[in-house]
Amino acid sequence: MTNSQTASAALVVKTIGELGKGQGDALALVAKEIKELAGANEERFEKLRETVDAKLNQLRESNEAKLEEMRRTVDEKLHDTLEKRLGESFKLVSDQLEAVQSGLGEMRSLATGVGDLKKVLSNVKTRGILGEVQLGAILEEMLTVNQYGTNVRTKPDSGENVEFAVRLPGSDVDTDKCVWLPIDSKFPQEDYVRLVDAADAGDAEAVKEATQSLIRSVKKCAKDISEKYISPPDTTDFAIMFLPTEGLYAEVLRQPGFLDELMRTHRIVVAGPTTLAAILSSLRMGFRTLAIEKRSSERQLATASKTVEATGVRTRAIERKLRGVEELPDSQSEAILALSAVAVEDAEIVDDEAVGDED
Repeated sequence: MTNSQTASAALVVKTIGELGKGQGDALALVAKEIKELAGANEERFEKLRETVDAKLNQLRESNEAKLEEMRRTVDEKLHDTLEKRLGESFKLVSDQLEAVQSGLGEMRSLATGVGDLKKVLSNVKTRGILGEVQLGAILEEMLTVNQYGTNVRTKPDSGENVEFAVRLPGSDVDTDKCVWLPIDSKFPQEDYVRLVDAADAGDAEAVKEATQSLIRSVKKCAKDISEKYISPPDTTDFAIMFLPTEGLYAEVLRQPGFLDELMRTHRIVVAGPTTLAAILSSLRMGFRTLAIEKRSSERQLATASKTVEATGVRTRAIERKLRGVEELPDSQSEAILALSAVAVEDAEIVDDEAVGDED
């Protein structure tokens, strides 16, 4: 190697060494600055963390205080509301319990009453009296006392009296004599109760048996009424059998063709309370029509009687004139007779006009 090359290499080495030393110094300085900066940042971060922690603690404490205040407020509201609602609920429950207790008392009374009523209805005679009372009440409401009778003997040769009978007008020949329409109440309660119990239990066979038993009882009642109370011309050629309850009447009505059979075989019309009221209402309208016709006939008879009476007065006057004519000369007699004839013609014209006005 030449001297120049050696010198150049030494210079390069020296230069590189100086550069390395300068870079080392620079890196040491940078490391120092970074360390100082890191320390400063750590200090600032610590202060920031402390500040944040302090703020978070304050916020947490404030929130806890507000939450506690809200909890107390909510608790107070809930307590007051709960007490109020509970009070209202207990009062409502108390009122309902009182109502239930009262209802139970009424139900016990009702049950006692139903039991008493069942005992009453278990007696055939008492049931008959109840049906008779109900029938009498309907007749009293629908008709006047002169339009029906009680305990009427419709068959002259019989000792049986029907409970009630409607008084219908007699024939045109004997207007003073009436024709009775017999009405008798019947209450086959045992058969009806068995039918209702069987229907409630859903026992089809028991329903069938109870229905047949009820039909037999009603047929027997119809035959009894027919034989005892129907006696034309003193009565109508039919009678009415009154069933005191709508349920009993509905069961009889439900049997196909049964009512027609009773009418055809025994001349009996079956009626419940509503049906009987409708029948009596129709009869009452008929009574009113007959009363109007009777008054009209009486008025016409009175008018005719007045006309006959006036004619008799005029006839007696003419007879007096005639007796006087017999004692007068012929010329005067003819003049008086002529005047009398004119007077009679005028009177007849007046009577005809009067009758025409009345018509």
